[in-house]
Amino acid sequence: MLAEVEALQASNAEELENLRIKYLSKKGAITALMADFRNVPAEQKKEVGIKINELKNKAQEKLNELREAFGSSDSEDNSIDITRTAYPIALGTRHPLSLVKNEIIDIFARLGFSLAEGPEVEDDWHVFSSMNFAEDHPARDMQDTFFVEAHPDIILRTHTSSVQSRVMEKQQPPIRIICPGRVYRNEAVSARAHCFFHQVEGLYVDENVSFTDLKQVLLLFAREMFGEDTQIRLRPSYFPFTEPSAEMDVSCTLCKGQGCSMCKGSGWLEILGCGMVHPNVLELNGIDSTKYKGYAFGMGVERIANLKYQVKDLRMFSENDVRFLKEFEAAN
Repeated sequence: MLAEVEALQASNAEELENLRIKYLSKKGAITALMADFRNVPAEQKKEVGIKINELKNKAQEKLNELREAFGSSDSEDNSIDITRTAYPIALGTRHPLSLVKNEIIDIFARLGFSLAEGPEVEDDWHVFSSMNFAEDHPARDMQDTFFVEAHPDIILRTHTSSVQSRVMEKQQPPIRIICPGRVYRNEAVSARAHCFFHQVEGLYVDENVSFTDLKQVLLLFAREMFGEDTQIRLRPSYFPFTEPSAEMDVSCTLCKGQGCSMCKGSGWLEILGCGMVHPNVLELNGIDSTKYKGYAFGMGVERIANLKYQVKDLRMFSENDVRFLKEFEAAN
């Protein structure tokens, strides 16, 4: 049997396993020899035992040798990895909101703004009180804000202004930041509104900051985002945290200001709110309003994406429809 073991050959894993079962399994030939060892006469036990052990060791060595040779041959000759994903591998794309957000961040980064982020679950002080919201302001009402039931002072932030507050209370001017992030409002989900959306807010606080500085920064942003021919206009408005306050429109990206269904014939599209930081906000956050001035602005990322890509339904941004997302492959 020793010669038989030395001549063993196997061309694949299945044949190798069959050889192991034939010789070394519980019912294998060598195991059977070891079982019959008790019937060997006493004077022959030593000689027979040595030969059986040699045979077993030789069989194990031969099988190991075949296994190594088979494994080496398989790794060299077999170029197909059956565990890999089937070809072709589909490449993913960035979400349109990520594309727009990253473009906004890039534009303001080139204007000297640094990135600041904060928690989405916030306290009333950073979201409202530090931003000069009165105790009876409608924005505090359940119609607009998600409150944590067990902790009435803990809410889901309704704007990223809370990040501005956290930066101002820890850092003295000059401050020049943008604050992108997800925010939440207690609104019915529809084609024009959602219970969560994304904002990018900006803040600049320093000495001798003026409304002219704000207008120039927003003009540069609009032309970088929508094209060099883009025009802007500022309309008076009201926000608790800025005074004076304004809403900014850009010339319609579709009709170039001539009037169409998208801009409802006006030639203008609203994209953001802005204004000079209210002195109360500066004081509430530990900044001397007699020495420093500032401006702030805020825009919805979905709104910019709507204008840039002509998306009519806000819900499409959060439904993860692969067909919709594939439309933005060229924009990556």
